[in-house]
Amino acid sequence: MTDVRRNSNSDISNIISDNMRTDNGGLDTYEVPVSEINIITTDNNINKSHSINIYRYKFSERINELLLTFSKIHQYDDRKTFKEAWEIWSEDNKELLDCEMERLKDINYEGDIINKMFKSARYYFRKKTIEKKEPKKRRNYIGAQKEFLDAMDNHISSNIINNSHFKPSDGFNEFCLEPSNKDLLNEEIKRLQTMDIKDVIEIKNKIKKTYKNRYFMLVKKIL
Repeated sequence: MTDVRRNSNSDISNIISDNMRTDNGGLDTYEVPVSEINIITTDNNINKSHSINIYRYKFSERINELLLTFSKIHQYDDRKTFKEAWEIWSEDNKELLDCEMERLKDINYEGDIINKMFKSARYYFRKKTIEKKEPKKRRNYIGAQKEFLDAMDNHISSNIINNSHFKPSDGFNEFCLEPSNKDLLNEEIKRLQTMDIKDVIEIKNKIKKTYKNRYFMLVKKIL
């Protein structure tokens, strides 16, 4: 049995990389887009009978809507024009703003509330995009070939029986390094590439996840 402790994760990545070499010696890869972080503002629902320390005071949903609308109308105003429009808008919405100030004071906000609103309108909502992005289409699930799964099952079953300390992480490394699994592993890598999975790490993680899933499925059957 191969000494798993000597087989690092880089060994497995190298095996997969070797089977993904293109004619020019490079690797086919794709870029993973950076996820966007959305800032979500909600109401502060505070039970006044409890003493709660609040470190971030938020405007109510209604006030946020008003601020966003105002900011978009005056999105391209210079600071002076924006400020003049703000003063008119504040007077027109005085009743709503007074209620909001009362609410924030009730939960112990001690700052300049109108100034906080102005800065939010000028520096946050004015630059906030309101376009809805199309949800990213998820890739269809891609399963493994039956022959490949059978080889994994046989390897796992054999190790579960013969090794009481068997772990799927060690078993996966050993499975990939065994010469008897080389052809099946090569075929699976090439098959995944034809399905537009071309990144070395993604392929490795997908095969590793499949191995772990088969391990837990077999253990559950035994128990």
